[in-house]
Amino acid sequence: MKLDVTTLDGAGAGSVDLNEEIFGLEPRADLLQRMVRWQLAKRRAGTHAVQNRSDVNRTRKKLYKQKGTGNARHGAASAPQFRGGGRAFGPVVRDHSHDLPKKVRALALRHALSSKAKAETLIVVDDITVDTHKTKGLLETFGKLGLSNALIIGGAEVDVNFGRAARAIPQIDVLPVQGINVYDILRRDKLVLTKAAVNALEERFK
Repeated sequence: MKLDVTTLDGAGAGSVDLNEEIFGLEPRADLLQRMVRWQLAKRRAGTHAVQNRSDVNRTRKKLYKQKGTGNARHGAASAPQFRGGGRAFGPVVRDHSHDLPKKVRALALRHALSSKAKAETLIVVDDITVDTHKTKGLLETFGKLGLSNALIIGGAEVDVNFGRAARAIPQIDVLPVQGINVYDILRRDKLVLTKAAVNALEERFK
């Protein structure tokens, strides 16, 4: 698969051959869904908790005798039906993450990349190095490329000035190639890869 390469100024910079095994697959929604669910579950803190019956500080003494009062049978005042009692079946601190095979995760990333290529929302730029960290200049540059909602993937390290200028722009995410992931790819309309990122991805899936 051949794709034109552009500069940040919108000028042509040749072309690049994309590996069909990475960018030319038929996207599978089931794989993408499993991967996104795995990512979102993994990031959940799981710190939600309430005081259950064993946590509340109330007397465990039986409220009144079992028989002869005409009232319902009750035990400790910490029972959930009483005001100040423990919560019944409330949330507890736990880990929400679940397992997903490494091969499935790798395949899902390839399908996410292929989905952007198939939808023609994949852009390859030669470099993302800029001379200044001013956001205004980068906004003008993005206007030339038609980028208003995009994930930009650099090489092993993102240019410091580019990262600083882009972080103030809403709906623009910038990551090094090591941080590329399915969720961030799918949540943005366009995917921008540098030539260094393309080479790193092809080397990764070799």
